[in-house]
Amino acid sequence: MRKIERVYREILAQALEEGEFKLTQRFLSERCETSIGNVNYALKPLVKMNGIEKRQRSFLILNPKKILVYWASLRDLERDLIYESHSDKSVREIESEMPPSKFTAYTGYKFRMGEAPADYSEVYVYSESRKVRERFPKKPGRSNIFVLKSDAHLEKFGETPLAQIYVDLWNLESWYAQEFIKVMEEEIDGILE
Repeated sequence: MRKIERVYREILAQALEEGEFKLTQRFLSERCETSIGNVNYALKPLVKMNGIEKRQRSFLILNPKKILVYWASLRDLERDLIYESHSDKSVREIESEMPPSKFTAYTGYKFRMGEAPADYSEVYVYSESRKVRERFPKKPGRSNIFVLKSDAHLEKFGETPLAQIYVDLWNLESWYAQEFIKVMEEEIDGILE
């Protein structure tokens, strides 16, 4: 994941999960482990689209939804894919047997929100591929287990941030991903009201 995406993740986590709408570039730089220059580079398009308003020593998050959709349009899930496999087990069994991981997409939504708005047949995780590979070795068949490369910033969160789950779902091709996105947008609108 590109460093600017870490910045977007943190901005959105602060707004959607912490209710914090005033941030500083220094805070983002330290939290995301990137330079102030990278933070400023990431913020430029957000200012242009009126997603944030820069102040003297800080900035205000004006429209988290714009930032979320902008990040989703930049996200390249395939670039972060480090392992995939097939398992004949049910999704529930795969989820319960997964080594310590941060679930995203369908399972991430289900674990964060309590239930899934539609049935799904794939499990996406941020994890160390070696551990998943040992538990779910390569098998012939359509892949239903996907491991994405994690990063130090993501590991700072107790669970996968809502914004990360949203942008990952946005980039999936299945029809049911759209069902999850629709419900997530309602949830996010509720948080922002």
